Amino acid sequence: MTIRRRGTCGPGSPITGVPLREEPASHSGPAPLRVGSLFSGYGGLDLAVEHVFRAQTIWFSEISPVQHVFARHWPDAPNLGDITAVEWAEVEPVDILCGGFPCQDVSTVGKMAGLAPGTRSGLWAYMAEAIDQLRPEFVVIENVRGLLSASAIRATPERGNRATPEPATLRDLEPGFWGVGDDAARPLRAAGAVLGDLADIGYDAQWIGLPASAIGAPHPRFRVFILAHAPVPHPARLRRRAGRGEPGPGASSSGYDRVVSSGDRSGIAWPGRLAEMESRIGHVVDPHQRHVQRWGKYATAIARWEHIVDAPAPNPAMIPEGAGIRPAPDFVEWLMGIEAGWVTGPALGLTANQQLTALGNGVLPLHAICALRALRQWSDVGEPRAVPDHRPDS
Repeated sequence: MTIRRRGTCGPGSPITGVPLREEPASHSGPAPLRVGSLFSGYGGLDLAVEHVFRAQTIWFSEISPVQHVFARHWPDAPNLGDITAVEWAEVEPVDILCGGFPCQDVSTVGKMAGLAPGTRSGLWAYMAEAIDQLRPEFVVIENVRGLLSASAIRATPERGNRATPEPATLRDLEPGFWGVGDDAARPLRAAGAVLGDLADIGYDAQWIGLPASAIGAPHPRFRVFILAHAPVPHPARLRRRAGRGEPGPGASSSGYDRVVSSGDRSGIAWPGRLAEMESRIGHVVDPHQRHVQRWGKYATAIARWEHIVDAPAPNPAMIPEGAGIRPAPDFVEWLMGIEAGWVTGPALGLTANQQLTALGNGVLPLHAICALRALRQWSDVGEPRAVPDHRPDS
């Protein structure tokens, strides 16, 4: 196949406006920023956050079977378990908190129950509580397109800036002729509720909606990414006291006591691989005849993604005994731009259904990387504030 260069979401792209080249992190400088992961899935968003911020994930929260995938690739990161039961005062503070809270109730292919107490997507309230308690410098959120249109009943903070799951009332956050918050019959949109909660907690935020096809993926997969930034320097040193709105010193005495080589998991040099994938975004790929014969009208899209991820496309379908044709998990894994076996490896013990569920709910790392680079430029936050040690002052 023939490869040429053009601008898209890669270097010099109209989306970011700046090259996506990243200098390698120096292990002799300040320790990497610490990442806390919520609704972690298989870690696609975490790979992107680590890559863009040169950071390291130190704990995660996941209760589905995919937790075994995350634990395998981040063996030093403990699982906090159910987000609704975590005592945040006992959790090690982080510089970046990331997560894609459940999308079932805001997805346009779901029931559209909205962002409200009692729904799966309503678990956002617990992520807001974690943000309020931990006070990370950055917050990264990912969700589906429906976040922009699904309704929301936003929890009303009652103590300080704390976001609480209940009682819930409608909030007049989007007034105006084209707003949806000026009429009780047309409740607040989910994205407005999330951004409003972040504002209440004291964070500035930018968001972007971006299809995966913008970075060369052979599918649209439109996702909303939010980057929130706390204006307080090094806020991971500050925490909320129980029931108060005033900051206090963190309770954790641990600091950067983990292995620095966060990109070296299961023999995979992720930072280098992601950088190489980034460098190939925007190449114009003319498919080979074999692509046309096998993929027909999808030949160009498949050939382009094979070039970007540097891996041939697996067979797209499987025919289980006694069942109809179904998507092959390893093909969906390839579509997500992650290493073969990251989710589908036999040692992970997931069934085909569990693999497809995990992949369908996951984040395409290269997609998130492009979005985060754009958001960091637009929010004008520059490089993260690097400090030699985040241990609370004694």
